Amino acid sequence: MIRAYRANGSLEIVELSERPTDLDADIIWLDLIHPTRDEAILVEELLSLALPTRDELKDIEPSSRLYVENEAIFMTASLIYKVEADLPHLADIAFILFGNRLITIRYAEPKAFAAFSSSLLRPNFHCASAALLLGRLLEAVVDRTAEVLEMLATRLDELSVAVFIDRKAAKRRPPGFLEDKLLDIAAHHQLVSKASSSLVSLGRMAAFLQAQPKVRLDQDAREMYELVGRDIQSLDEHAAFVGNNISFMLDASLGLISVEQNAIIKIFSIASVVFLPPTLVASIYGMNFKFMPELEWSTGYPLALVAMLLSAVIPFLFFRWKGWL
Repeated sequence: MIRAYRANGSLEIVELSERPTDLDADIIWLDLIHPTRDEAILVEELLSLALPTRDELKDIEPSSRLYVENEAIFMTASLIYKVEADLPHLADIAFILFGNRLITIRYAEPKAFAAFSSSLLRPNFHCASAALLLGRLLEAVVDRTAEVLEMLATRLDELSVAVFIDRKAAKRRPPGFLEDKLLDIAAHHQLVSKASSSLVSLGRMAAFLQAQPKVRLDQDAREMYELVGRDIQSLDEHAAFVGNNISFMLDASLGLISVEQNAIIKIFSIASVVFLPPTLVASIYGMNFKFMPELEWSTGYPLALVAMLLSAVIPFLFFRWKGWL
């Protein structure tokens, strides 16, 4: 699908004819969403510009994502999407500045694009150049990433409350509670990792654009990219902070699991130690030798029971006195 936007005071969506021969000069943005090969060829013919294919977007190396060719600025950034799903993804999206036009090629639909498309159709939205339009689009993407990090921080707070509760509530936890929380922590770690990768990609793109003569001559666009660059830097620091919190939650959860396991092992160890002396007594007096003097005692059996009871109670009281229980 090809979505075209015309700069006519405010921006408006333009319906392209089935096979246009040229583009109006005031069309400032061409948004290619899951474009077919025929649609890509059509845009290439209209612009006289070769567009990257889907495979090229996937296979392009990080060092080759930003370049200038035939007076066109080609950029590829990784944007996070499917945040609400169990497995967030990164989408490689192409941004091309060619003349006073912005061309975007995407095979995913991040929410930032939908929010930005809705905002630019407002009557008070004005954009004099494609470079400024791209800056505002990047601002929307960065704002969406900030929302993702805030949502992640909220989830971590809820997870912290669930994990670090009082001991009475901890005794009522279902089996495997903490193990399930480890899966949640792993999902949060993956999300913050994707967000950090996206921020790095956006930061490189913003820095690259600030060095372009076309952008440096456009004061509004230059100021916008400087603002976006500062926002990306602050979000990158916030993502690192959230990542540290996730690492702490992981270490703490593993520690609590170890404490619970040690408590269980402690119970078994104490039980084995407590019942070891009675077993020893029973083993001794269970040997039916002919010349054992105790075999002739009329009180031998009750004395053996008393000896086994005392040999269990005395170690138990000793452990309590030592504070080991």
